[in-house]
Amino acid sequence: MKQHEGDTMQDDVKQAEHLTGAIASIKKEIGKVIIGQDAVIDQLLISMLCKGHCLLVGVPGLAKTLLIKTFSQVTDLKFSRIQFTPDLMPSDICGTEIIEEDQITKKRNFRFIPGPLFANVILADEINRTPPKTQSALLEAMQEHRITVAGKTYTLDEPFFVLATQNPIEQEGTYPLPEAQLDRFMFNLWLDYPAYEEEKEIVRSTTGMLTSAPSVAVSGAQLIGFQELIRKVPVADSVIDFAVTMVGRTRPQSETAPQYIKDYVRWGGGPRASQYLILAAKANAIINGRFTPSEDDVRFAMKPVLRHRIITNFTAEADGVNSAEIIRRLEE
Repeated sequence: MKQHEGDTMQDDVKQAEHLTGAIASIKKEIGKVIIGQDAVIDQLLISMLCKGHCLLVGVPGLAKTLLIKTFSQVTDLKFSRIQFTPDLMPSDICGTEIIEEDQITKKRNFRFIPGPLFANVILADEINRTPPKTQSALLEAMQEHRITVAGKTYTLDEPFFVLATQNPIEQEGTYPLPEAQLDRFMFNLWLDYPAYEEEKEIVRSTTGMLTSAPSVAVSGAQLIGFQELIRKVPVADSVIDFAVTMVGRTRPQSETAPQYIKDYVRWGGGPRASQYLILAAKANAIINGRFTPSEDDVRFAMKPVLRHRIITNFTAEADGVNSAEIIRRLEE
């Protein structure tokens, strides 16, 4: 029995080393197309390893769409882009049933035509431009990895990621995502303008004749194996205590909440935030060659995990305090 456990542990160690090499290869291939945005790419890969969905927020022109498409190419996953618009209906993304007539028997039958959600990597472009009815259809797919059409349930292929983009500038004609849907996203990633030298390289590489094409670095089956490995990573009770304590402090009704939380926060993070902090800490530890996460790995994940789960009040808005500032104070 002990021999079997030892062999299993040795296999996990080898797979962890393989994962580290695979992540390096993925980043190298993405780097052929995407210049800069290293922190965003790292966090995107961590969410992928944790079976999490991401919300990418940034002004137009920061290569959000290109990053997601490149990510699907490098991981050899089926990619589907959905441009969210005010007239988009649930059937447009889930699929619909049509009536077909058999040419021989003349009998009519329903046939299901799958929608764009039947892919591995879903780019939900400008997700806040579609009405709540369509957003809720996406919500079921994100949470359950399945959809329901005409009373029938269809299971989506694994791995399955929803990577949604949102433009923070234009708010006219948009439908703000409800807190319940925001909570389904593991990470909220903010893309900033590139540095001066990075922007020079972007302009140089995209305005000439030569273009770089990324190669496949990992298969979907390997990715599923890596996801299972992350779940096996052991975590010390003290690290779990730290994660749960930090999330608990974001809730204004909690006895442990600091005064600035009580003053500025309407709602804090829920249990899902604690779960994602630990999963992200596990993935970050493995990627960096460590076999168990520390409190620093939890701190690494606090911004992308908590940024969209801390809902500020009117006092915070009046004083110019946002969720990023509150998380910075929590980290002190």
